[in-house]
Amino acid sequence: MELLRKWLGHPEDIYNLLRFKMGGYRAVMPRMDTDSLGCGLRTCYRYLNQTSRSFAAVIQALDGELRHAVCIFYLVLRALDTVEDDMSIPLDVKVPMLHEFHSHLYQPDWKYTESKEKDRQVLEDFPTISMEFRNLSKVYQDVISDICHKMGVGMAEFLEKKVDSQHEWDKYCHYVAGLVGIGLSRLFSASELEDSIVGQDTNLANSMGLFLQKTNIIRDYLEDQMEGREFWPREVWSRYAKKLSDLAKPENIDVAVQCLNELITNALHHVPDVLTYLSRLKNQSVFNFCAIPQVMAIATLAACYNNQQVFRGVVKIRKGQAVTLMMDATNIKAVKAIMYQYVEEIYQKIPSTDPSSNKTQQVIASIRAASLPGSPLASRHHYSPIYLSCAMLLAALSWQYLSTLSKATEEFVQAEKN
Repeated sequence: MELLRKWLGHPEDIYNLLRFKMGGYRAVMPRMDTDSLGCGLRTCYRYLNQTSRSFAAVIQALDGELRHAVCIFYLVLRALDTVEDDMSIPLDVKVPMLHEFHSHLYQPDWKYTESKEKDRQVLEDFPTISMEFRNLSKVYQDVISDICHKMGVGMAEFLEKKVDSQHEWDKYCHYVAGLVGIGLSRLFSASELEDSIVGQDTNLANSMGLFLQKTNIIRDYLEDQMEGREFWPREVWSRYAKKLSDLAKPENIDVAVQCLNELITNALHHVPDVLTYLSRLKNQSVFNFCAIPQVMAIATLAACYNNQQVFRGVVKIRKGQAVTLMMDATNIKAVKAIMYQYVEEIYQKIPSTDPSSNKTQQVIASIRAASLPGSPLASRHHYSPIYLSCAMLLAALSWQYLSTLSKATEEFVQAEKN
Protein backbone atom coordinates (compact mmCIF):
# COMPACT_ATOMS: atom_id res chain seq x y z
CA MET A 1 0.00 0.00 0.00
CA GLU A 2 2.87 2.37 0.79
CA LEU A 3 4.32 1.78 -2.68
CA LEU A 4 0.91 2.41 -4.23
CA ARG A 5 0.53 5.69 -2.33
CA LYS A 6 3.95 6.83 -3.56
CA TRP A 7 3.01 6.01 -7.13
CA LEU A 8 -0.34 7.76 -6.90
CA GLY A 9 1.54 10.83 -5.69
CA HIS A 10 3.77 10.68 -8.78
CA PRO A 11 1.61 9.32 -11.62
CA GLU A 12 4.19 10.34 -14.24
CA ASP A 13 6.50 7.70 -12.71
CA ILE A 14 3.98 4.97 -13.57
CA TYR A 15 3.63 6.21 -17.12
CA ASN A 16 7.37 6.43 -17.70
CA LEU A 17 8.10 3.08 -16.04
CA LEU A 18 5.62 1.48 -18.43
CA ARG A 19 7.10 3.38 -21.36
CA PHE A 20 10.60 2.33 -20.29
CA LYS A 21 9.70 -1.35 -19.82
CA MET A 22 7.89 -1.46 -23.17
CA GLY A 23 11.03 -0.47 -25.07
CA GLY A 24 11.27 3.28 -24.55
CA TYR A 25 14.75 2.90 -23.08
CA ARG A 26 16.03 1.89 -26.51
CA ALA A 27 15.58 5.49 -27.68
CA VAL A 28 18.11 6.54 -25.03
CA MET A 29 20.26 3.41 -24.87
CA PRO A 30 20.05 1.38 -28.11
CA ARG A 31 21.34 -2.19 -27.97
CA MET A 32 24.91 -2.76 -29.14
CA ASP A 33 25.74 -5.65 -31.47
CA THR A 34 28.65 -7.49 -29.83
CA ASP A 35 28.66 -10.41 -32.30
CA SER A 36 30.77 -8.46 -34.78
CA LEU A 37 33.47 -7.65 -32.21
CA GLY A 38 36.75 -9.45 -31.83
CA CYS A 39 37.39 -11.71 -28.85
CA GLY A 40 39.36 -9.07 -26.93
CA LEU A 41 36.75 -6.36 -27.28
CA ARG A 42 33.95 -8.76 -26.33
CA THR A 43 35.91 -9.59 -23.18
CA CYS A 44 36.32 -5.88 -22.41
CA TYR A 45 32.60 -5.24 -22.75
CA ARG A 46 31.93 -8.20 -20.49
CA TYR A 47 34.20 -6.66 -17.85
CA LEU A 48 32.45 -3.33 -18.37
CA ASN A 49 29.06 -4.90 -17.64
CA GLN A 50 30.45 -6.74 -14.62
CA THR A 51 32.06 -3.69 -13.03
CA SER A 52 29.54 -0.94 -13.80
CA ARG A 53 25.77 -1.18 -13.86
CA SER A 54 25.32 2.58 -14.16
CA PHE A 55 27.83 3.40 -16.92
CA ALA A 56 27.80 0.21 -19.00
CA ALA A 57 24.54 0.94 -20.82
CA VAL A 58 25.27 4.58 -21.67
CA ILE A 59 28.82 3.76 -22.80
CA GLN A 60 27.51 1.08 -25.15
CA ALA A 61 25.02 3.57 -26.58
CA LEU A 62 27.78 5.91 -27.80
CA ASP A 63 28.31 6.21 -31.54
CA GLY A 64 31.09 4.69 -33.62
CA GLU A 65 34.64 4.12 -32.45
CA LEU A 66 34.12 6.54 -29.53
CA ARG A 67 32.22 3.71 -27.80
CA HIS A 68 35.30 1.46 -27.75
CA ALA A 69 37.60 4.29 -26.65
CA VAL A 70 35.36 5.18 -23.69
CA CYS A 71 34.95 1.50 -22.76
CA ILE A 72 38.73 1.03 -22.60
CA PHE A 73 39.14 4.38 -20.80
CA TYR A 74 36.67 3.22 -18.16
CA LEU A 75 38.37 -0.18 -17.67
CA VAL A 76 41.85 1.36 -17.40
CA LEU A 77 40.65 3.78 -14.73
CA ARG A 78 38.73 0.97 -12.99
CA ALA A 79 41.98 -1.03 -12.82
CA LEU A 80 43.81 2.02 -11.43
CA ASP A 81 41.03 2.60 -8.90
CA THR A 82 41.17 -1.06 -7.85
CA VAL A 83 44.84 -0.63 -6.97
CA GLU A 84 44.03 2.49 -4.93
CA ASP A 85 41.19 0.75 -3.05
CA ASP A 86 43.10 -2.44 -2.25
CA MET A 87 44.11 -2.08 1.40
CA SER A 88 46.15 -5.30 1.23
CA ILE A 89 48.80 -3.57 -0.90
CA PRO A 90 51.46 -1.94 1.32
CA LEU A 91 51.91 1.80 0.77
CA ASP A 92 55.55 1.42 -0.24
CA VAL A 93 54.31 -0.82 -3.06
CA LYS A 94 51.07 1.00 -3.88
CA VAL A 95 52.50 4.51 -4.33
CA PRO A 96 54.99 3.50 -7.07
CA MET A 97 52.25 1.36 -8.69
CA LEU A 98 49.94 4.36 -8.93
CA HIS A 99 52.69 6.60 -10.31
CA GLU A 100 53.77 4.08 -12.94
CA PHE A 101 50.41 2.52 -13.82
CA HIS A 102 50.05 4.40 -17.13
CA SER A 103 53.29 2.80 -18.39
CA HIS A 104 51.73 -0.67 -18.13
CA LEU A 105 49.40 0.25 -21.00
CA TYR A 106 52.38 -0.33 -23.32
CA GLN A 107 53.61 -3.52 -21.63
CA PRO A 108 51.76 -6.46 -23.25
CA ASP A 109 52.38 -8.94 -20.44
CA TRP A 110 51.89 -6.78 -17.35
CA LYS A 111 49.21 -7.90 -14.91
CA TYR A 112 48.63 -7.93 -11.16
CA THR A 113 47.34 -11.15 -9.62
CA GLU A 114 47.52 -10.42 -5.89
CA SER A 115 44.56 -8.08 -5.49
CA LYS A 116 41.77 -9.00 -3.08
CA GLU A 117 39.26 -6.49 -4.50
CA LYS A 118 35.97 -7.55 -6.10
CA ASP A 119 36.94 -6.06 -9.49
CA ARG A 120 40.35 -7.74 -9.54
CA GLN A 121 39.65 -9.35 -12.93
CA VAL A 122 40.55 -6.05 -14.64
CA LEU A 123 44.03 -6.34 -13.08
CA GLU A 124 44.41 -10.10 -13.55
CA ASP A 125 43.49 -9.83 -17.25
CA PHE A 126 45.04 -6.42 -17.84
CA PRO A 127 46.88 -7.77 -20.93
CA THR A 128 43.54 -8.03 -22.75
CA ILE A 129 42.60 -4.46 -21.79
CA SER A 130 46.05 -3.06 -22.67
CA MET A 131 45.99 -4.90 -26.02
CA GLU A 132 42.68 -3.27 -26.95
CA PHE A 133 44.08 0.05 -25.72
CA ARG A 134 46.96 -0.29 -28.18
CA ASN A 135 44.47 -1.14 -30.94
CA LEU A 136 42.83 2.28 -30.51
CA SER A 137 43.82 5.26 -32.66
CA LYS A 138 46.80 7.17 -31.29
CA VAL A 139 44.69 10.23 -30.49
CA TYR A 140 42.64 8.10 -28.08
CA GLN A 141 45.71 6.38 -26.64
CA ASP A 142 47.37 9.71 -25.85
CA VAL A 143 44.32 10.98 -23.94
CA ILE A 144 43.83 7.79 -21.92
CA SER A 145 47.52 7.45 -21.03
CA ASP A 146 47.79 11.11 -19.99
CA ILE A 147 44.71 11.05 -17.77
CA CYS A 148 45.75 7.72 -16.23
CA HIS A 149 49.15 9.20 -15.34
CA LYS A 150 47.69 12.37 -13.78
CA MET A 151 45.06 10.43 -11.85
CA GLY A 152 47.60 7.96 -10.50
CA VAL A 153 49.77 10.80 -9.18
CA GLY A 154 46.74 12.46 -7.58
CA MET A 155 45.53 9.25 -5.96
CA ALA A 156 48.98 8.68 -4.47
CA GLU A 157 48.98 12.21 -3.03
CA PHE A 158 45.74 11.62 -1.11
CA LEU A 159 46.51 8.09 0.14
CA GLU A 160 47.69 9.37 3.52
CA LYS A 161 46.27 12.85 3.32
CA LYS A 162 42.84 13.87 4.57
CA VAL A 163 40.74 16.50 2.85
CA ASP A 164 41.11 19.60 5.01
CA SER A 165 40.24 22.78 3.11
CA GLN A 166 37.55 23.35 0.52
CA HIS A 167 40.39 23.95 -1.96
CA GLU A 168 41.72 20.46 -1.20
CA TRP A 169 38.18 19.07 -1.58
CA ASP A 170 38.10 20.51 -5.09
CA LYS A 171 41.60 19.14 -5.72
CA TYR A 172 40.69 15.63 -4.56
CA CYS A 173 37.48 15.65 -6.62
CA HIS A 174 39.51 16.88 -9.60
CA TYR A 175 41.88 13.92 -9.35
CA VAL A 176 39.18 11.26 -9.05
CA ALA A 177 36.39 12.76 -11.19
CA GLY A 178 37.35 16.07 -12.80
CA LEU A 179 40.13 14.37 -14.74
CA VAL A 180 37.57 11.82 -15.96
CA GLY A 181 35.42 14.68 -17.27
CA ILE A 182 38.46 16.25 -18.96
CA GLY A 183 39.53 12.93 -20.48
CA LEU A 184 36.06 12.13 -21.78
CA SER A 185 35.76 15.62 -23.29
CA ARG A 186 39.06 15.18 -25.10
CA LEU A 187 37.86 11.81 -26.41
CA PHE A 188 34.61 13.39 -27.63
CA SER A 189 36.59 15.99 -29.60
CA ALA A 190 39.12 13.43 -30.86
CA SER A 191 36.25 11.39 -32.32
CA GLU A 192 35.13 14.52 -34.22
CA LEU A 193 31.60 13.92 -32.99
CA GLU A 194 32.02 17.12 -30.98
CA ASP A 195 33.79 20.41 -31.67
CA SER A 196 37.35 20.94 -30.46
CA ILE A 197 36.22 23.50 -27.85
CA VAL A 198 34.56 20.68 -25.86
CA GLY A 199 37.93 19.04 -25.23
CA GLN A 200 39.84 22.30 -24.86
CA ASP A 201 37.69 23.92 -22.17
CA THR A 202 39.05 21.98 -19.20
CA ASN A 203 37.34 24.20 -16.61
CA LEU A 204 33.85 23.22 -17.77
CA ALA A 205 34.83 19.57 -18.15
CA ASN A 206 36.29 19.61 -14.63
CA SER A 207 33.04 21.06 -13.25
CA MET A 208 31.10 18.19 -14.82
CA GLY A 209 33.17 15.71 -12.81
CA LEU A 210 33.19 17.76 -9.60
CA PHE A 211 29.41 18.10 -9.54
CA LEU A 212 28.95 14.32 -9.75
CA GLN A 213 31.72 13.50 -7.26
CA LYS A 214 30.58 16.02 -4.65
CA THR A 215 27.02 14.72 -4.93
CA ASN A 216 28.24 11.18 -4.26
CA ILE A 217 30.40 12.29 -1.33
CA ILE A 218 27.53 14.24 0.24
CA ARG A 219 24.99 11.44 -0.19
CA ASP A 220 27.35 8.70 1.02
CA TYR A 221 28.27 10.29 4.38
CA LEU A 222 26.95 7.44 6.51
CA GLU A 223 28.25 4.63 4.30
CA ASP A 224 31.72 6.19 4.23
CA GLN A 225 31.66 6.64 8.00
CA MET A 226 30.78 2.98 8.50
CA GLU A 227 33.71 1.95 6.28
CA GLY A 228 36.19 4.34 7.90
CA ARG A 229 36.42 6.82 5.02
CA GLU A 230 36.18 10.61 5.32
CA PHE A 231 35.73 12.88 2.32
CA TRP A 232 33.83 15.85 3.76
CA PRO A 233 36.24 18.83 4.05
CA ARG A 234 37.40 19.55 7.60
CA GLU A 235 37.20 23.29 6.96
CA VAL A 236 33.41 22.95 6.73
CA TRP A 237 32.46 20.19 9.18
CA SER A 238 34.77 21.46 11.95
CA ARG A 239 32.48 24.48 12.31
CA TYR A 240 29.69 22.13 13.34
CA ALA A 241 31.37 19.28 15.25
CA LYS A 242 34.65 18.22 16.88
CA LYS A 243 34.78 15.02 14.80
CA LEU A 244 33.10 14.23 11.49
CA SER A 245 31.57 11.11 13.02
CA ASP A 246 29.79 13.30 15.63
CA LEU A 247 27.37 14.49 12.95
CA ALA A 248 25.72 11.06 13.00
CA LYS A 249 24.82 11.39 16.69
CA PRO A 250 21.10 12.13 17.27
CA GLU A 251 21.85 15.04 19.60
CA ASN A 252 23.80 16.76 16.79
CA ILE A 253 21.21 16.37 14.05
CA ASP A 254 20.42 20.09 13.76
CA VAL A 255 24.02 21.18 13.19
CA ALA A 256 24.60 18.10 11.01
CA VAL A 257 21.86 19.23 8.63
CA GLN A 258 23.33 22.74 8.57
CA CYS A 259 26.70 21.27 7.57
CA LEU A 260 24.96 19.17 4.91
CA ASN A 261 23.21 22.23 3.50
CA GLU A 262 26.49 24.15 3.27
CA LEU A 263 28.13 21.36 1.27
CA ILE A 264 25.14 21.07 -1.07
CA THR A 265 25.35 24.82 -1.62
CA ASN A 266 29.01 24.37 -2.53
CA ALA A 267 28.15 21.64 -5.05
CA LEU A 268 25.39 23.73 -6.66
CA HIS A 269 27.98 26.30 -7.78
CA HIS A 270 28.97 23.87 -10.56
CA VAL A 271 25.50 23.76 -12.16
CA PRO A 272 25.89 26.84 -14.43
CA ASP A 273 29.12 25.31 -15.81
CA VAL A 274 27.30 22.01 -16.35
CA LEU A 275 24.58 23.75 -18.37
CA THR A 276 27.13 25.65 -20.47
CA TYR A 277 29.03 22.42 -21.17
CA LEU A 278 25.89 20.50 -22.19
CA SER A 279 24.72 23.36 -24.43
CA ARG A 280 27.83 22.86 -26.60
CA LEU A 281 27.20 19.20 -27.35
CA LYS A 282 25.87 18.25 -30.79
CA ASN A 283 25.91 14.46 -30.95
CA GLN A 284 22.82 12.86 -29.40
CA SER A 285 24.59 9.84 -27.94
CA VAL A 286 27.24 12.04 -26.32
CA PHE A 287 24.56 14.38 -24.96
CA ASN A 288 22.63 11.50 -23.39
CA PHE A 289 25.85 10.07 -21.95
CA CYS A 290 26.71 13.39 -20.28
CA ALA A 291 23.28 14.71 -19.32
CA ILE A 292 21.73 11.68 -17.61
CA PRO A 293 24.23 11.51 -14.70
CA GLN A 294 23.96 15.29 -14.19
CA VAL A 295 20.17 15.35 -13.84
CA MET A 296 20.37 12.33 -11.52
CA ALA A 297 22.83 14.33 -9.41
CA ILE A 298 20.63 17.43 -9.10
CA ALA A 299 17.65 15.23 -8.17
CA THR A 300 19.80 13.52 -5.53
CA LEU A 301 20.92 16.85 -4.04
CA ALA A 302 17.30 18.03 -3.91
CA ALA A 303 16.40 14.84 -2.02
CA CYS A 304 19.33 15.28 0.39
CA TYR A 305 18.95 19.01 1.08
CA ASN A 306 17.86 19.72 4.67
CA ASN A 307 17.17 16.00 5.07
CA GLN A 308 18.07 14.33 8.38
CA GLN A 309 17.88 10.92 6.69
CA VAL A 310 21.36 11.47 5.19
CA PHE A 311 22.72 10.83 8.71
CA ARG A 312 20.43 7.88 9.42
CA GLY A 313 20.36 5.77 6.28
CA VAL A 314 20.36 5.90 2.50
CA VAL A 315 18.72 8.68 0.51
CA LYS A 316 17.78 7.58 -3.00
CA ILE A 317 15.61 9.00 -5.73
CA ARG A 318 12.63 6.87 -6.72
CA LYS A 319 13.10 4.29 -9.48
CA GLY A 320 10.28 5.82 -11.49
CA GLN A 321 11.82 9.26 -10.96
CA ALA A 322 15.16 8.00 -12.29
CA VAL A 323 13.45 6.54 -15.36
CA THR A 324 11.58 9.80 -15.96
CA LEU A 325 14.85 11.75 -15.82
CA MET A 326 16.53 9.28 -18.18
CA MET A 327 13.71 9.53 -20.69
CA ASP A 328 13.43 13.33 -20.49
CA ALA A 329 17.06 14.49 -20.44
CA THR A 330 17.65 14.24 -24.18
CA ASN A 331 18.03 17.93 -25.11
CA ILE A 332 19.39 21.07 -23.46
CA LYS A 333 15.97 22.72 -23.13
CA ALA A 334 14.64 19.75 -21.13
CA VAL A 335 17.79 19.57 -18.99
CA LYS A 336 17.53 23.27 -18.12
CA ALA A 337 13.91 22.73 -17.11
CA ILE A 338 14.90 19.76 -14.93
CA MET A 339 17.67 21.75 -13.23
CA TYR A 340 15.28 24.64 -12.69
CA GLN A 341 12.66 22.35 -11.17
CA TYR A 342 15.01 20.77 -8.65
CA VAL A 343 16.69 23.98 -7.50
CA GLU A 344 13.20 25.36 -6.95
CA GLU A 345 12.53 22.34 -4.72
CA ILE A 346 15.67 23.16 -2.77
CA TYR A 347 14.71 26.84 -2.58
CA GLN A 348 11.35 25.95 -1.03
CA LYS A 349 13.15 23.96 1.70
CA ILE A 350 15.73 26.58 2.73
CA PRO A 351 15.31 27.23 6.48
CA SER A 352 15.39 30.92 7.36
CA THR A 353 17.71 30.09 10.27
CA ASP A 354 20.21 28.10 8.19
CA PRO A 355 23.70 29.70 8.30
CA SER A 356 24.12 29.14 4.55
CA SER A 357 20.65 30.33 3.54
CA ASN A 358 21.86 33.54 1.85
CA LYS A 359 24.57 31.71 -0.11
CA THR A 360 22.07 29.01 -1.13
CA GLN A 361 19.62 31.62 -2.37
CA GLN A 362 22.38 33.37 -4.32
CA VAL A 363 23.59 30.25 -6.10
CA ILE A 364 20.00 29.26 -6.92
CA ALA A 365 19.50 32.72 -8.44
CA SER A 366 22.50 32.11 -10.71
CA ILE A 367 21.13 28.71 -11.75
CA ARG A 368 17.74 30.25 -12.49
CA ALA A 369 19.46 32.80 -14.74
CA ALA A 370 21.39 30.03 -16.53
CA SER A 371 18.29 27.86 -16.94
CA LEU A 372 15.62 30.31 -18.07
CA PRO A 373 13.29 27.56 -19.36
CA GLY A 374 11.49 28.66 -22.50
CA SER A 375 8.39 26.64 -21.79
CA PRO A 376 6.42 25.91 -18.62
CA LEU A 377 7.99 23.27 -16.43
CA ALA A 378 4.64 21.57 -16.21
CA SER A 379 5.06 20.49 -19.83
CA ARG A 380 7.57 17.85 -18.72
CA HIS A 381 5.14 16.11 -16.41
CA HIS A 382 1.68 17.16 -17.54
CA TYR A 383 -0.62 14.37 -18.64
CA SER A 384 -4.40 14.56 -18.68
CA PRO A 385 -6.27 12.95 -15.76
CA ILE A 386 -7.91 10.47 -18.14
CA TYR A 387 -4.55 9.55 -19.66
CA LEU A 388 -2.99 9.03 -16.25
CA SER A 389 -5.97 7.04 -15.04
CA CYS A 390 -5.58 4.74 -18.03
CA ALA A 391 -1.87 4.41 -17.33
CA MET A 392 -2.48 3.54 -13.69
CA LEU A 393 -5.21 1.06 -14.64
CA LEU A 394 -2.89 -0.56 -17.16
CA ALA A 395 -0.14 -0.72 -14.53
CA ALA A 396 -2.49 -2.36 -12.03
CA LEU A 397 -3.76 -4.88 -14.59
CA SER A 398 -0.21 -5.66 -15.72
CA TRP A 399 0.91 -6.14 -12.11
CA GLN A 400 -2.04 -8.43 -11.43
CA TYR A 401 -1.40 -10.40 -14.61
CA LEU A 402 2.31 -10.83 -13.92
CA SER A 403 1.64 -11.80 -10.30
CA THR A 404 -0.90 -14.42 -11.41
CA LEU A 405 1.43 -15.70 -14.10
CA SER A 406 4.32 -15.91 -11.63
CA LYS A 407 2.16 -17.82 -9.14
CA ALA A 408 0.95 -20.22 -11.81
CA THR A 409 4.51 -20.82 -12.96
CA GLU A 410 5.66 -21.58 -9.43
CA GLU A 411 2.77 -24.04 -9.00
CA PHE A 412 3.62 -25.71 -12.31
CA VAL A 413 7.30 -26.07 -11.40
CA GLN A 414 6.36 -27.48 -7.99
CA ALA A 415 4.01 -29.98 -9.61
CA GLU A 416 6.77 -31.10 -12.00
CA LYS A 417 9.12 -31.65 -9.05
CA ASN A 418 6.49 -33.82 -7.35
